[in-house]
Amino acid sequence: MSTDAFEKTSWSWQFYLFQQQVGQWLEYQFSRFERVLPELPSGWSISPWVADLLKLLFWLVLGLFLVVISWRLWQEFSPYLYSWLAGLENSHVSQRKVDSGESSISFLLTRGHEFYLQGDYREACRYVYLAMLQQLHERAIALQQPSRTDGEYLQLLNSIVSPIQGYETLITIHEQLCFNNTDILPENYQQCQQAYRELFN
Repeated sequence: MSTDAFEKTSWSWQFYLFQQQVGQWLEYQFSRFERVLPELPSGWSISPWVADLLKLLFWLVLGLFLVVISWRLWQEFSPYLYSWLAGLENSHVSQRKVDSGESSISFLLTRGHEFYLQGDYREACRYVYLAMLQQLHERAIALQQPSRTDGEYLQLLNSIVSPIQGYETLITIHEQLCFNNTDILPENYQQCQQAYRELFN
């Protein structure tokens, strides 16, 4: 077998060398630290249970630190991650064709206006909200996900679009009609319509 067939280096070998160098550097630093420590009296030692307790505390503090850092990173970057994953999913998976009558924006707006004329302002506002979500989905600003909450939509939009006031109006009114027992008035529907027109016309 010729010598050309052998690898001269590899990633695993480079990683092993890096680990070895870091280990040697740490060992050197600890030896310097031990030299400056005062000499302990002979016969003095830490009891094994105290040493075990100190180790346990160290690992608990380190674990808590990593959990807090991970949680903060997740809060900061989850909207971007969801948006990126949704984009990947849409590029790799052929979207199923949804009944155009049920999902079209014009249908949603027309249906909302019908509810408004019937005096059902709660449903009228909900349909304007659904039309906004459909617009965001079709324009690939924020792809629809059944599990995404109003707060998550608002957080995502806050990081992507400006101005945000129209979205805030629609989302706030939608939250009121879903989670509060307050009456939805004709003025609320007019606010939704106005916000929608400002955003998409």
